[in-house]
Amino acid sequence: MSRLNHGAESAELIKKFAETVYTKTSVDPVIKNLMEIRASQMNGCTFCVDMHVKEAKIRGERELRLHHVAVWRESKLFTDKERAALEWTELVTRLSPTGISDQDYERALTHFSKKELSDLTFLIGFINVWNRVNVAFHGEPGTLDKFYGLDKAGLN
Repeated sequence: MSRLNHGAESAELIKKFAETVYTKTSVDPVIKNLMEIRASQMNGCTFCVDMHVKEAKIRGERELRLHHVAVWRESKLFTDKERAALEWTELVTRLSPTGISDQDYERALTHFSKKELSDLTFLIGFINVWNRVNVAFHGEPGTLDKFYGLDKAGLN
């Protein structure tokens, strides 16, 4: 079933949201891409998985690492900092009833400055919003590829 076009209906809100969030962050672009892919996988957002895999490929990410994001705990392809980001992504995306433990927080701080961890947490929150919007309105993967230059990934 076709649903509303949130891009058209909320264009100004989306523009402000994107300008505010994605232009001023201390988070490494590689870590940002891995986080976006993992959160989107967890939330079942095909639109966002599709988009962020293509972005990562264009930025030079190795395809095997992209395949391993879903199994990052068992994979040897990620640095300790990337693994910490993926773990934090999972903790923030699926909050437990008891929240995030002090131990998990301290472990994250061994890899990130307070500013980086704060920025990463906001980015995780924002990708979760995008995931929910695209799942709610059935965002169709690939429909914005040309607009964002994602067709250059060669993954269509």
